[in-house]
Amino acid sequence: MDQSIFRITKELSDLQRNSDLSLAVACRDIDVRNVKALIIGPHDTPYEFGFFEFLFKIGKDYPRKSPTVTAITTNGGRCRFNPNIYANGKVCLSILGTWRGERGEEWSAAQGLESILLSIQSLMSPNPYENEPGFEDANEPSDKRNQKNYIQKIRHETLRISVIQRLEEYLGIGPDGQALPQNNSKEEYDLDMDAIEDDRNVPFEPFKDLCKRRFLWYFDSYLEAVKKGKQEVQDGEPFARMPFEGPSNTMEGKFNYTELERRLHSIKRALDAETESWAAEGLVAKAKETTVAVNLQRQYEQVVESFRQSDLPHSVELLDGNPFVWILTYFGKPMTNLDGGLFKIRISFSPRFPEEQPRIRFETRLFHHRIASDGTPCYVPPTNRREDVKAHIEAVIDSLEEENPPYDPRTIVRPEAFKLYWGSEEDRKMYNRRLRRSVQQSVE
Repeated sequence: MDQSIFRITKELSDLQRNSDLSLAVACRDIDVRNVKALIIGPHDTPYEFGFFEFLFKIGKDYPRKSPTVTAITTNGGRCRFNPNIYANGKVCLSILGTWRGERGEEWSAAQGLESILLSIQSLMSPNPYENEPGFEDANEPSDKRNQKNYIQKIRHETLRISVIQRLEEYLGIGPDGQALPQNNSKEEYDLDMDAIEDDRNVPFEPFKDLCKRRFLWYFDSYLEAVKKGKQEVQDGEPFARMPFEGPSNTMEGKFNYTELERRLHSIKRALDAETESWAAEGLVAKAKETTVAVNLQRQYEQVVESFRQSDLPHSVELLDGNPFVWILTYFGKPMTNLDGGLFKIRISFSPRFPEEQPRIRFETRLFHHRIASDGTPCYVPPTNRREDVKAHIEAVIDSLEEENPPYDPRTIVRPEAFKLYWGSEEDRKMYNRRLRRSVQQSVE
């Protein structure tokens, strides 16, 4: 095997096995030299939980020479998301040779795809204004005002372009929430993607399911960002141009957080409707005895038997005999804050499982830092068992019962509960009281 191909394949495999919740990579099996990557914007930055996509083109001289990296999330070349990420897709980094750096910052064969992604992610800072050379220590009143304005418009466009436009395109709906005619949805970008399109010219969209599931995780955080934005700017107020922005390399527009909020709710309704549609599709698949239907039925029987043989009191049943909709009954773990609780959890499967992962929702309300307000749990199944339903169930239960979870802002799915859980001693007491109250209400 070509040494560069071997190196790329290993790096991709390592990244895909990694449990990092903010990075993802994918490529077509026929061409590992063209890699798509997704970076989810860091917490406490204007990029928070945005979906930013990049294209890596890797030459035969890799790893002696760095790949070429292009930002795809640019609103068709009209939006510069960072002083170092241009509207035309150029990414300015010393390790890519696209920016002059200090000695020791150049590319070396010891670096790889992950180091590039982490370097790009580091550009998505709480104050990206300072990323522009010459503005690192800007303390003039005008600079302070610009910093605030820059953060605000990045937050707005992160929501509008990287989240809302992306999800609307994935769901085939327009800004008004109505379904678009088939094959007539607007592309988010206009780049030459021939190298990673198949012979039928079908777009390669490896992150579609991931972004849909993460949208459900972060929906409450998006609404909080809208609320914060509304407090700082008025709808219709134009974006301020930064001193380092120039023609065709800027971020122009006007604020309209009211409109963004409406579109976020439209996307949420469309996702919920899509999940509901899987049940009807599943019954058709069951009647046709498709491979997925037979597989889910068999897995259901195995999970039922596993619960029967274990000491766990939990149970599972199919909704109306449909192998694509499972109802899990979870009993709270004794001697914990969940003790005495009784929770119904709906697990919905796509006829395209496991390519589309299951969507899980607590139908019984539970105030928990790993459960979104609509009941969506934040959990991560083992990457090598994504097709194993039992592994998903175990991962959900583990996330509920974890006694000493590490602080991880990538798991903020219910901001109010998360802040209390990781707050002061009094905050934690309040969290525990609200959790216990919801547990008691689960059996009333």
